[in-house]
Amino acid sequence: MTVTASDDAGPGAPTHRRHTARWVAGIALVACAALIALLATSPAQTVTEVDTPLVGQTAPALAGPTLSGGSFNLEAWRGRWVVVNFFASWCAPCQQEQPELVAFAYAHRSPADAALVGVVFDDSASTARDFMRSTGGTWPAVVDAGGQIALNYGVRGPPETFIVSPAGIVVAHFDGPMTNASLDYWLARAEEGQG
Repeated sequence: MTVTASDDAGPGAPTHRRHTARWVAGIALVACAALIALLATSPAQTVTEVDTPLVGQTAPALAGPTLSGGSFNLEAWRGRWVVVNFFASWCAPCQQEQPELVAFAYAHRSPADAALVGVVFDDSASTARDFMRSTGGTWPAVVDAGGQIALNYGVRGPPETFIVSPAGIVVAHFDGPMTNASLDYWLARAEEGQG
């Protein structure tokens, strides 16, 4: 009599293979779910303080039309701390950052408090306007049609953020999405440094 592999495996073999396959599939599914949960709960990008020749210097000119149809001039805001944020609607980290900026602007809505201004980076005014409206952004956002403001600030890509002192001096520069808490932290440090 010739013994084949199926004869040698015995009557329980097909059931055993099905159980093993189910266990392997279940473990793979749990591992994938854990990886997805880890990626979903970790921040997409973190902010980095960037050394720039602008720190300690008078902020470059920042003036122009705003998305709301008005005009903005940084010079008119002397005497206040100003957070200058370069953004674009197509920028995923900017989309991540926007709710934090909304919270920051709301917390600092007093006329004597720190102010926030956006600068549109390589984006159409209509798309940037829709982005601001849909996310609740109510601060001035300057249209930088020719990219000269970004060039003067040395911006390579959004989001980039600068803190400008009441005297008009750049005191910090950040690359990546800011949070409400990180802006408050860096503003407090800057204010201590000015005192």
